[in-house]
Formats: sequence, C-alpha cells, structure tokens
Amino acid sequence: MQASTRQAIQETFDASHEGRIHFGQVVGQLMAVQVESYHVDYRAGRSTYYLPGGETLDLPFDPSAEVVADDFDAPAIQAVIQGAQQGRVMYPEFLRLSQRAGCVGYTVWIAGRHVRYHGRRGESHVEKFPD
Repeated sequence: MQASTRQAIQETFDASHEGRIHFGQVVGQLMAVQVESYHVDYRAGRSTYYLPGGETLDLPFDPSAEVVADDFDAPAIQAVIQGAQQGRVMYPEFLRLSQRAGCVGYTVWIAGRHVRYHGRRGESHVEKFPD
C-alpha cells in the first residue's frame, strides 16, 4: 500500500473518530484513495480497510465503554443512521447509539453503495447510501 494511501485512510479514521467529519465525507475521502470497503468490529476495536488489489489496513481503536445491547433493534439503528446521514449524529455518538441498539459492527461497501450492520446473533440490517 502506498504511504499516501495509508496516510489518507489514517487521517480519515482520526477525523471521523474525533467527530470532525460526517459519514458522507468519510466515504468521499476513502473513495478518493480507492478503498472499496471497510469493516468495523466494535468488540475487537478494529477497522479494516480493503483496496481492490487485495491490500488491507487494520486500524485499532479503543472499544467504547458502552456495552453492546443483547437485542438487535433495527428501527433504533435506522434512526441513528438517519441522524448520521443528516449530519446531526457524528461518529463518537454514532458508536454509542448503535451499540445501545445491539450493533456489534458493520461493513461499508463503498463500491456497492450500502452498509450492513450486524447483531450478536447474526441479525443484520442493510442501509443503502442515500442518493
């Protein structure tokens, strides 16, 4: 992986985790360096970024003190997503609220224009990118 690509991903990751950019900006910045998808695992405290040539980058983060709820609440996750899409909910709050809704992680399919959110028992919710 080129150093400039690694640096762009790291800077996007940092800005998102600090609540300085919203989801649309994250996707735009990652698209610019050809990230085709990324997976966030709340329990492991790790985000993994995937490039078309098979290259990956793992970035650790401190898991939230928030306990992931046992039950997967898709309507609550949809409400959090809507807030994020409208720029009202930035990433630090998104993490807390989605965990309260039973989300253990998610995969952003930039090339496929959707996100799949996962629950503890394999439940999932797919949210397409807004047009």
